[in-house]
Amino acid sequence: MIGRKNSGNASPLLLVLLALGFFFATYNLLTMLIHNKSSSLENWASESDPITQMPENTVENSNFRYHVALTATDAPYSQWQSRIMYYWYKKLKDMPGSDMGKFTRVLHSGKPDNLIEEIPTFVVDPLPEGLDRGYIVLNRPWAFVQWLEKATIEEEYILMAEPDHIFVNPLPNLARGSHPAGFPFFYIKPAEHEKIVRKFYPEEKGPVNNIDPIGNSPVIIKKSLLEEVSPTWLNISLRMKDDPETDKAFGWVLEMYAYAVASALHDVRHILRKDFMLQPPWDLEIGKSFIIHYTYGCDYNLKGKLMYGKIGEWRFDKRSYLSGPPPRNLSLPPPGVPETVVRLVKMVNEATANIPGWDTLTSD
Repeated sequence: MIGRKNSGNASPLLLVLLALGFFFATYNLLTMLIHNKSSSLENWASESDPITQMPENTVENSNFRYHVALTATDAPYSQWQSRIMYYWYKKLKDMPGSDMGKFTRVLHSGKPDNLIEEIPTFVVDPLPEGLDRGYIVLNRPWAFVQWLEKATIEEEYILMAEPDHIFVNPLPNLARGSHPAGFPFFYIKPAEHEKIVRKFYPEEKGPVNNIDPIGNSPVIIKKSLLEEVSPTWLNISLRMKDDPETDKAFGWVLEMYAYAVASALHDVRHILRKDFMLQPPWDLEIGKSFIIHYTYGCDYNLKGKLMYGKIGEWRFDKRSYLSGPPPRNLSLPPPGVPETVVRLVKMVNEATANIPGWDTLTSD
């Protein structure tokens, strides 16, 4: 379904939010691009994320399809990732074990782009100019608010996804009724930021550990719950961005904390599934996991040793292709590189080999 930009005034919901006085200064977008340099990543393999046990007396959702919702922009960087993601969605959608329903790229650029005939797309407005302060993912909650309000969505559940996700195994509906399923991120630690978190999650709501260590993606959630949480998620995101202490502390993961806090404010607890997603180069084996998230650079020497933080003799980093798509037939990693990295490059190569016009499509 192709949505159209509203040509009139902003919706009353946005005007209410704007009236709260969230005025922003310039934000350095590079903070989003260098998050893979965090020194705490060295401890990824040894970190133990808390796991919320599946609630008792719930039923399987094997027959409950979920709608795949991918928030994106019309920038070439977002476009080529979206094309690869959609290719693998189509390949795995009807495989045994999959509960995937329909697919929508929620395009928050305000106008259609040159992929609307290739990928099912619903166009929504970005935040008013300057409101995101260069932190473009602040448009994500606003995009979901608009899409949920205006679109016709047949499925009862929604998977919130991102362009740099690749489905590596058929993904069932991992949610259980009013309990969404999410991926536990080792760097989302509300208890370590209690002073800041309490600005947005008051003590009367309960302990800080009620806030799950998640972002909004990947999450499979009941549509009715997301309709409740999304306006709060937007509100909290704007408030956090407007608070200098919070902005400095959370940086590029601010919007993730905002979703986690917003969910807790609505008493929503997530089933935490480590098998939901893999993140090369830190995760080494595919196993039965469902999504590859290629947000981190993969740098190796020719002996297959990880050279993280340095430019490797062999490398794959999505940020090498900010202005256009990677070429077809990327070189495979040297021997000794983990299975996840090898599979990632092979899956990128398969997609680019089969997507028409891969080398020529550019943003209008």
